[in-house]
Amino acid sequence: MNGLIGLGGTLAILLIVGGIIGFADRRHFAPQWLVVAALLVALNDICLTGAYGLLPDFIGGAWNWQGKLLALCAPLAVAALPAFGWVRSGLTFRQAVGSLKASVPVAAAYCAFFLAIALVFPGGGGSTEDVAFQLTMPGFEEEPFYRGILLLALDRAFLARVRFLGVDWGWGAVLSCGLFGMAHAFGFGDGQFSFDAMTMALTALPSFVAVWLRLRTGSLLLPVVLHNFGNSLSLLI
Repeated sequence: MNGLIGLGGTLAILLIVGGIIGFADRRHFAPQWLVVAALLVALNDICLTGAYGLLPDFIGGAWNWQGKLLALCAPLAVAALPAFGWVRSGLTFRQAVGSLKASVPVAAAYCAFFLAIALVFPGGGGSTEDVAFQLTMPGFEEEPFYRGILLLALDRAFLARVRFLGVDWGWGAVLSCGLFGMAHAFGFGDGQFSFDAMTMALTALPSFVAVWLRLRTGSLLLPVVLHNFGNSLSLLI
């Protein structure tokens, strides 16, 4: 029940904030795609939680392997739909022409940021399963969802764009990064909602770099690699 209430809170925030943004600029707003984005958030949550515990865990382990794998399969299936498309969702190895020259310094800065975090907050090592999970599942599941199909849906909901740092930014980028941060910092338990501002900052802000890389290269390849690097680094040093 806590999970469902937490999801309800997240969806309410998305729809309220998205509605305010959209109706302030109705000419560039497609509300049906905001609803699609909300449904995608719900689908992701259902997969991650194994339908809130209704689905038995057939894999086991200390980490949520099954939930992550299900939440990976869902974006792949959605991206296969004609309304989305694999390439439009960033599920391609092909990099936009000339993008790597611009992306390498950004990727280096991203790695330096997480190296600093790992040095300030060392993980103290981990088990083989810890390392294996962090080297794979976070990037493989979260990037195709947040920087893939969810970003695509939100970008279709909010059509206005601003050119900045070589890419076209829209409200979709802002909201997808906010939802990524909320997935880590916002929840419901013990009869009340909780929010951790520090966790929000450490997840939502770096995700703008991942969005920039996704928009600049046209691919999720670098975001996935860097995401897993950042998650696993504290376990490896």
